[in-house]
Amino acid sequence: MKTIVMKAPYFHYQVTCKDASGKQKWCEQVKNLVTTAGKTDIIDKYFKGSNYNAAWYLGLKAVGTIAVTDTLASHSGWTEITPYTGNRPAISFGTTSSGSNTSNALTIAINATATIAGAFTANAATGTSGVLYSASDFSVARTVASGDSLAITLTLSVN
Repeated sequence: MKTIVMKAPYFHYQVTCKDASGKQKWCEQVKNLVTTAGKTDIIDKYFKGSNYNAAWYLGLKAVGTIAVTDTLASHSGWTEITPYTGNRPAISFGTTSSGSNTSNALTIAINATATIAGAFTANAATGTSGVLYSASDFSVARTVASGDSLAITLTLSVN
């Protein structure tokens, strides 16, 4: 019997940083790594129909290495970074077409100097209880300062 493997839906992040005057400082486009926990969540929710949760949130990560075995409670290679006020921003998806769905743009007002090295998606607005679906590393770590803003769009695709 031949096993057929389907790749898990992945996110493509587009992150643009603007300074306080609206001038673009940098732009990053990156594809994520889907964690084992994320793949398991797809099977449990979609095929088993257990404990479905449609709420997803975006987090920012500091410098460090992501791994397929990372979970929201345990990701020893990196830490979450929050140079903004409030919870992780909620991701709102548009209409799915041809196996792809692009979120509404998220805007994060930066209120502290920090180095951001990537982003992640989780089904919890705060804390470490929940599913870390995916994480990504930017091509290089990026600096933000108080007064900057991040505009982030995520495209979820299956291929």
